[in-house]
Amino acid sequence: MVVKAEKSDSAVLAELAVQLWDGHSKEDLENEFTLLTEKTDAACFIKYDGNQPVGFAQCQLRRDYVEGTSTSPVGYLEGIFVIEEYRHRGHARELLSSCEEWAKEMQCEEFTSDCGINNDVSLHFHLAMGFEEVNRIICFKKELKSN
Repeated sequence: MVVKAEKSDSAVLAELAVQLWDGHSKEDLENEFTLLTEKTDAACFIKYDGNQPVGFAQCQLRRDYVEGTSTSPVGYLEGIFVIEEYRHRGHARELLSSCEEWAKEMQCEEFTSDCGINNDVSLHFHLAMGFEEVNRIICFKKELKSN
């Protein structure tokens, strides 16, 4: 069963998300999800296996230009995660489908996502889910030192 998350689900979302985004604390993520679940231009979904939460997806609307798109707004998959022992059972596909349905309800004609250039697992997931690669990019930065 996949359910759209509410404010009261923020702790469950954070518990799952900290496994995906390990650079963040559970507390920070819980606060972020509390805010996200109150927005009308974002949605989070939780996949349950029985009573056990086993995955989540976060999506939102983007109104700025998104690579490869020609409409606005577009739905954007910000993150998707399924606990390892529950993978390869179609749970991520269900979560993605919920995000796509939400985006359609929000009048989107396109749904987008991204992944790191070396994240082969994510790349293969996206391609298997029907996404097409539209661009590759490497970002640079340079520290500016004062004289």
